[in-house]
Amino acid sequence: MSRIDHPCSFHDLPVFTLPEPGDDSPLPKTLPTADAIAWRLECTWEGPEFAEVWQHFLDTVDPAQVRALVIGPWWQNEYSSLAPVVELIASDGDRFPALRALFLADVVGEECEVSWLQMCDITPVLQAFPRLEELVVRGGGSGLNEETLELHPVRHEALKSLRFESGGLPGHVVRAVGACELPALERLELWFGSQWYSGDATVADMAPLLSGGGFPRLRHLGLQNSEIQDEIAAAVASAPVVAQLEYLALSMGTLSDTGALALLDGQPLTHLGGLDLHHHYLTDPVVERFKELSERHDVHVDLDEADDWDPEDEDDPRYVAVSE
Repeated sequence: MSRIDHPCSFHDLPVFTLPEPGDDSPLPKTLPTADAIAWRLECTWEGPEFAEVWQHFLDTVDPAQVRALVIGPWWQNEYSSLAPVVELIASDGDRFPALRALFLADVVGEECEVSWLQMCDITPVLQAFPRLEELVVRGGGSGLNEETLELHPVRHEALKSLRFESGGLPGHVVRAVGACELPALERLELWFGSQWYSGDATVADMAPLLSGGGFPRLRHLGLQNSEIQDEIAAAVASAPVVAQLEYLALSMGTLSDTGALALLDGQPLTHLGGLDLHHHYLTDPVVERFKELSERHDVHVDLDEADDWDPEDEDDPRYVAVSE
């Protein structure tokens, strides 16, 4: 999995992995206080099942004080669905009144490829934690035709940040995000991925996000890691939502001069503090236009990770940064 790693911090808290029950490494004599860290739970290969890890966590840490929770690998011998994990967490939601951040599936390539993660309906965690402010979900569709990510439209008053990191984000999830009522949402990032891994979202699916009407407080928008990055850039060029943004990311995808020029020739971008285009397929003249935008209007433009591409060569395709 490209560009994916375990976070060292989450929700501005350092991440601490709680040793499994029965782990040869004993618990520290003094654990961090419950509200001082983001607690990470994981199952090691052939270790105890997640239900036992979860109960060990509840017995060891005061859940009423926990502010952030990170869920790592949840299986033992064979990859399995996230559904039982979501069910456990949601069923104990009333024991976590201080929980403000949840990261589902903090898994890297050495543990499981992102497209192999067997996801599920994550709506129950939004329903179980009405004070949740940040939700990150890694995984989406599957190259193995196993269980995929689902979301149903909800109203959530507190959520400020929502990020889906995926090598293949199903279109129905994108449509569900657009149909949610999230009046506090300030930051939204969607990694669309590849069609080979269920990344079938279209620009039409993104229409509610681009209209600007659904999320009045949105200031950071990422529409990233897409095989249709040019189409997205062209849509963004006239999208009403851009006027309210402070930061725009169209990175990690297959952005070429076609989409970039549409973006440059569209509505003004000079009010942005940041424009993230890293991992792109732009020619030098177009790169120079973005550098001019940066220099003249103090817009920080990330143009790192330029990839060479010959548009005349049918055997020279463009790739997203994260797929399998």
